[in-house]
Amino acid sequence: MDDNKMVAGKVKKPGKRGRKPAKIDLKAKLERSRQSARECRARKKLRYQYLEELVSSKERAICALREELEMYKQWCSAMDQGKIPSEIKALLTGDEQKTSQSGSSTKTSKKNSISN
Repeated sequence: MDDNKMVAGKVKKPGKRGRKPAKIDLKAKLERSRQSARECRARKKLRYQYLEELVSSKERAICALREELEMYKQWCSAMDQGKIPSEIKALLTGDEQKTSQSGSSTKTSKKNSISN
């Protein structure tokens, strides 16, 4: 036990364990710090670009929805006055034609499956 030293109540063995004195090259440490700061700023810039793109896409979606809402308001006010907007007529006649076509094709396919 001659090689061991007593430090703060603990037995300290000689060897390579533990922290070495601060002999790290100061220039290398500063360069690592600068590099880390550059990377941090680059990540921050990318994050802000992503958020700005996200905000602009949401703003475009909001504008489109507002225009659609305004269109529906105009349609409702026109119908309140007893007028049917041409867009609604087109939708109704298009839906009726699709419904009658799909209904007749469904009936025909049912008849064919029954007869076979």
